Amino acid sequence: MMSEISLPAALSKLPEDAPEAVVSATFFVPHVLEELGFSQSNGEVIPEFDTGKGAADYAVRKNIGDDIFLHTRNNPYMICELKGRDINLEEGSAQYKRAVQQLHKKYLLAPKCRSAKWGLLTNSCHIQLFRKHNKVIHPATPCLEISPETIDTVIETIRQKIENPIKALTVAIYNNKGGVGKTTTTVNLASILALAKKRVLVVDFDPNQQDLTSALGIPLSNGQVYTALDDRDADIRDAIQRYVPPLKKIAENDLGFDILPADKVLVHDIDESDLRQKWKKHTLHRKLAELKDAYDYILIDSPPNWRIFSQQALYAAEVVLTPTKHNNLFSLENAVSVIRDFIPEVQSMKGDATPIALPIFFNGGKITPYQLQEAQKALIEMIKQAKKIQSERPKFDLQPYFFPRYTNARKDLHIFQLPSYANIANAAFARIPAVYRDKSAREYYISLAKEYFLHG
Repeated sequence: MMSEISLPAALSKLPEDAPEAVVSATFFVPHVLEELGFSQSNGEVIPEFDTGKGAADYAVRKNIGDDIFLHTRNNPYMICELKGRDINLEEGSAQYKRAVQQLHKKYLLAPKCRSAKWGLLTNSCHIQLFRKHNKVIHPATPCLEISPETIDTVIETIRQKIENPIKALTVAIYNNKGGVGKTTTTVNLASILALAKKRVLVVDFDPNQQDLTSALGIPLSNGQVYTALDDRDADIRDAIQRYVPPLKKIAENDLGFDILPADKVLVHDIDESDLRQKWKKHTLHRKLAELKDAYDYILIDSPPNWRIFSQQALYAAEVVLTPTKHNNLFSLENAVSVIRDFIPEVQSMKGDATPIALPIFFNGGKITPYQLQEAQKALIEMIKQAKKIQSERPKFDLQPYFFPRYTNARKDLHIFQLPSYANIANAAFARIPAVYRDKSAREYYISLAKEYFLHG
């Protein structure tokens, strides 16, 4: 039953120094969760939910027929982490970072939370919603300051998101340096996801190179992609082609994927200056949004520069995957630019805290222990430099993007490595992704998919 006290009134009644227990009992459960559509009296709210890696403050799920969530305690829909008002949840603060880490790694990725689609963090001064797509967790809202004047609007926005989830995760594969294997990564990752029975759309958004379209033997678009992006009313579905690998066993199961090919009109007939006049910063984002319910993953192969096509690709994405080379300092330095400069620039424009960077990985090339140690040294120095406040930019913590397993207690310098393997590169000559033809290549990209996107 909805409380007779309004949400703004309940927030106003909270003491300025309200501890977590008070925030929970007098504000969050009876008011916020009720407004979000979850009722404790109906058994849709479980306090101290056992995630398998610790107890989350609350797990919630709508009941399904006779499946009363409080009784079955299975398949939570959203995990909630509460803090008292003495905890600073302003975005960027140390306490905020620790709380986000706790919600993400300790709870949302815990064994009993695989079904969870959302995470909610609040101390009644700030609130943030996170979306979980299989193994990827990214902001669904910025960390929002709430007050009696804004709380109704904020909670309604959150409610709309959790009641109308978007199906696809959009991933830009991007490094500001060429030659790091972005196209090979995109093609083979799409193939592995298709083999995992996921619906995948690949976007070749590097019209100058056109490598992805060529690698699959797909004809270039002759203006269809350009028209769909240029005309608000044009249906981008008309530009999509289907790729089915020409191998009998795979073709019979239709384990292919869809592709928006490179468009030759964007190379030969349209100048970039003209596109900047015609396109909005969200043009690709808006068009791909029309396709979100048809796919599980949308992968964008982005050009190695910071111009209109790469800017559009990152704006359209929720997450960015950055291949690097362990023996190419410039690829590592350019990865720093992507993570520290370009992604925050796009986040500022979008206003929803996306895209976020996934940790970098070393893409191909045999790595000796000495070479790995040298690469780690270079990255450690980059981390140190980014933490210093410089006149042209604020300090930035690169560590989670270089060494995601590193903690003060466990100084783990792990970086995911995709081994060098000739059959991966040579597969392009056959116009068939390597994972469809070669068992070792398939195992390599399965490990990549599990590292970043899929549960093991």
